[in-house]
Amino acid sequence: MAYDHTDIEKKAREKWAGLDLYSTDLLDASRELYYLLVEFPYPSGDLHIGHWYAFAVTDIYARLLRARGKNVLFPIGFDAFGLPAENAAIKNGVDPKEWTYTNMERMREQLATMGASFDWSKEVVTCDPEYYHWTQWLFVKLFEHKLAERKEAAVKWCPKDQTVLANEQVQDGCCERCGTPIEEKWLTQWFFKITDYAERLLDGLETLPWRNEIKDAQRAWIGKSEGAKLKFKVQGVSDKEIEVFTTRPDTVFGATYVVLAPEHPLLSDVGFTKSYMNGEEVEKYVKATTKKTERERSENKEKTGVKLEGVVAINPATKEEIPIFIADYVLASYGTGAVMAVPAHDERDFEFAQTVIASETRSDPQSFIKLVVEPDLVVVKSWGREWINGKEISLLDEIRAGRYPYTGNGTLVNSGEFTGRNSEEVKWDIVKAAGGEKTSPARLARESAEILGMSHSYRLYPRREAARHPARASAVAPADGCGLSAEGRPAFGGHSFKITTRVIQGTQRARDQNIRRGLDAGV
Repeated sequence: MAYDHTDIEKKAREKWAGLDLYSTDLLDASRELYYLLVEFPYPSGDLHIGHWYAFAVTDIYARLLRARGKNVLFPIGFDAFGLPAENAAIKNGVDPKEWTYTNMERMREQLATMGASFDWSKEVVTCDPEYYHWTQWLFVKLFEHKLAERKEAAVKWCPKDQTVLANEQVQDGCCERCGTPIEEKWLTQWFFKITDYAERLLDGLETLPWRNEIKDAQRAWIGKSEGAKLKFKVQGVSDKEIEVFTTRPDTVFGATYVVLAPEHPLLSDVGFTKSYMNGEEVEKYVKATTKKTERERSENKEKTGVKLEGVVAINPATKEEIPIFIADYVLASYGTGAVMAVPAHDERDFEFAQTVIASETRSDPQSFIKLVVEPDLVVVKSWGREWINGKEISLLDEIRAGRYPYTGNGTLVNSGEFTGRNSEEVKWDIVKAAGGEKTSPARLARESAEILGMSHSYRLYPRREAARHPARASAVAPADGCGLSAEGRPAFGGHSFKITTRVIQGTQRARDQNIRRGLDAGV
């Protein structure tokens, strides 16, 4: 008789469900609690083989931990807010709510056949009021503790749908839903002050049982850097300055131009925009940049940019006039959105000088390369064709000739009163002399926050959605600076499992945990 796996597996699943094998007792103090989380699927269609691939590995690990005596919390749920589900519903001519809940039911059946050991008693459905009232509660707590603030930020805007778009909702510079070319717009946004926790995030990494390469990647992502802010005055434009952040203030004597991010506020300042003569060219470049994501701009190997004609900045150390460029490799979300360019000592600046400056200024890029730090040791490096011929060239000769950027520390040259001294030892003296200030920002962009519980459809069709989901009206209160009413605020009775690490979508689990620790400590 053939093995009827379908029938046998069904009976086994029914028996396991009746035994409640995978339900986690969070009050069981006799075993160590271990929280294991998978990325919840979007209920915009059926599951696919990728879900099996991702969930099978974590399920194996959950079973291993249980076998080792741990009390494993392994929940499952559905990430049910956002445009993917709405777009699929519109495409199929179905109400988004009906489409979403139908898909969730189908996915539950598929997940059951998978046989994964999820704790279904802790199921999370992000579009249910039972879930998102906790996200509203959490936002109010962040607001009360002054960890949420409003400020202007550049966003990607669909003029047809009248809504802000995430990078993932932009395809080839157009709105994913309607195909309209997107615009860049400055709007008031909510931000979480995640950068305030950079130090604690770094400290927390030391306690995690992660591989070193993963910890190193997280440290690089947090990117807490010790450096300085320096101000470059704009010549001939009263009260206009370009503030830059640099981790190498010792190289400011070698700064030969300044680069602004295309989103930099100065490019929207009428007083500043009148100072350069190629406004149309600049505006065209800025619009082209909106079609790229920050990741594309960071990873793009080919540097592009535009020189602002007729306006210059003043190097605070040398008092020399230097040109101003805009370039998409500079990101508004990091530092101040402006960099002092030192092509002799920075690889990206060197590449920009070799390509963009050569075409934009019709000048020899070597004229922009000013060596101000020499290595203390002569380094020997195999070099191009001459290496093929069995020859080697001293890297020091290449550095001195301006054919290679030196990014290390060393002895200062061409640096005024600091010439001959060690670059690392006197960098803060240079900052003081240049009128700057020492600072330690983190690379963590302050996460733009919306009060979760308001889907994209709420912004697109507020009257229709308010009538359909009156409970969402309470979400407006914190945005107006008010707390939720007593009857609207969820009672908090210790059931913290309902606030999973996904309550602040778009932030990583470690950040959420540190924020909650701060709240618990009354910070």
